[in-house]
Amino acid sequence: MTTTFWPTKEHWSVEIPLHTPHYRINALEETGFVLLRKAPFDVPVHEWESLEYMDWKSGGDTNFAPLASADGQLDCRGFWDKGKTDKDALFTSNAEKSPTLRDYVKGIGANFGRVRIIKLQPQDRDTAIRSIHRDDNNRFNPDNEGWVVRSWMELTDSPDSYMLLMDNDEDGLPDPTTERRVPLPRGARFVVDTQRLWHVVVHNSNAPRYALITSLESGPELEKFIAAEQA
Repeated sequence: MTTTFWPTKEHWSVEIPLHTPHYRINALEETGFVLLRKAPFDVPVHEWESLEYMDWKSGGDTNFAPLASADGQLDCRGFWDKGKTDKDALFTSNAEKSPTLRDYVKGIGANFGRVRIIKLQPQDRDTAIRSIHRDDNNRFNPDNEGWVVRSWMELTDSPDSYMLLMDNDEDGLPDPTTERRVPLPRGARFVVDTQRLWHVVVHNSNAPRYALITSLESGPELEKFIAAEQA
């Protein structure tokens, strides 16, 4: 694989902490991600099409519809802008239009932070690599609490697209030898330690991709959910 871009040590993700005392989930220890069973329910299309989206760029040409934010406002910014870690979120007005997704998030049982629907425009691998990154999920997170990770549920059917994941090399940059691809058909679900893994979606399609992304605190509740839903 060749590409015209590759992150260097100056990439902002390199400075994000990797090793901290936070509690982590055993299921993510080996690879940094875990696949769950296909969602056992359908989500009505209007629950994501009728929402208020914001022009917020992350991982490509994206828009986001916040279902839960730091203070319940329609805001895509990191919780640290309001002095919080990515937990203890409040539902927004969008959540009222998405009862299936709202109840799904609540049913996980874990403390949740940002809950958003992403709308991603098509992008090939070379374009996607330009946006590969790690997330700053745990800023302000007390050391004695659970590490924040993220879950995905695909709302649209993108079987030729995939989440590209890579672990770190000795310089803290993406290690191509660790590359993994998670396919993105409708209903696909997975949990990723996105502060550890470099990630981006390669969206091989002629239509936008929609997916639910939820920040979740590692702990017994999330472990129970993963054990019950693991593929």
